Amino acid sequence: MEKSIRHLFDKIGHSVNLMEVCGTHTVAIFKHGIRSLLPRGLRLLSGPGCPVCVTSIRDVDKAVAISKHDDVIFMTFGDMMRVPGGQQSLAEAKAEGADVRIVYSPLDCLAVAKENVNKRVIFFSAGFETTAPSAAATLFEAERRAVDNFYLLSVNKLVPPALEVLLQSDDVRIDGFLMPGHVSTIIGSRVYNFIPEKYRTPCVITGFGANDIMGGILMLLKQIAEERASVEIQYKSVVTEEGNKKALDFIAEYFEPCDSHWRGIGLLPGSGLKLKNRWRHRDAEALFDLNIPDVPEPKGCLCGLVLRGVKIPSECPLFGKVCTPEKPVGACMVSTEGSCAAYYRFGESPYLS
Repeated sequence: MEKSIRHLFDKIGHSVNLMEVCGTHTVAIFKHGIRSLLPRGLRLLSGPGCPVCVTSIRDVDKAVAISKHDDVIFMTFGDMMRVPGGQQSLAEAKAEGADVRIVYSPLDCLAVAKENVNKRVIFFSAGFETTAPSAAATLFEAERRAVDNFYLLSVNKLVPPALEVLLQSDDVRIDGFLMPGHVSTIIGSRVYNFIPEKYRTPCVITGFGANDIMGGILMLLKQIAEERASVEIQYKSVVTEEGNKKALDFIAEYFEPCDSHWRGIGLLPGSGLKLKNRWRHRDAEALFDLNIPDVPEPKGCLCGLVLRGVKIPSECPLFGKVCTPEKPVGACMVSTEGSCAAYYRFGESPYLS
């Protein structure tokens, strides 16, 4: 496969920028040493595919403010605990006395709510289309079981609108997308059709093994060499054109698209998910009078440029110096799926530039 990639790249005759959208792909590319197998001039850029990384400072600050209420038990996935806000992370709020707890599934919140009827139990629903169905299913169960003290703080995000913003930007040339496997199992491949149709940019949905990723790269290069653009599925064992109908129905029942802030990128129209009005009684934001000011990114932090593929993490002046996984300054260094954390852990390949 390596020889085929080199042959196609030579046939194209110019540099090629491919962006892997998914944070899991970023880690897998490093772990498998894939960059070292590619010809010089074939660049893999990391995109905004880490849900922890793109959660805005403002949304973290909302979560911290809510968690500090005496009658609140605030529940979250573990990788959100250390994401920096404007002043504090949830881990720091917990250290000061806030009742913040880690869960592995939002359904775990319902048992806590039933055991603490005098508390408002709030789940911090962050993530892409992959995690939104489980949040919706938890709301369904809360209604069915009449767990009236359970609420959701939704900062869920949608992948396709972010890809369109990247394609409309002049910051970096993207010649093809390695599409996220996990997200695509939910939303299917058809939702990406606007990318080749409107922007003439090839897309391939891949799995996470070395052969999956190398196969996806080969498929993208073939489209580029043949001067065509379409959405192809390498990950056919899991991904279909239409996606997971049951999961999509759950999302559609409880959520609707809204404008959403992405860390380092800005406000993207229609890129978030908020609870529909009929479920407003489950919306944590409706419970509190939150006056959260906008706070700029930390001075010197290049997370926004990294998430857009404009910079690689090692080009940030803070990388590996004042910003490390133990003491992250930017969100890209927090999660194991974050680009900066992956670069820090696995090191830099000579084929990155």
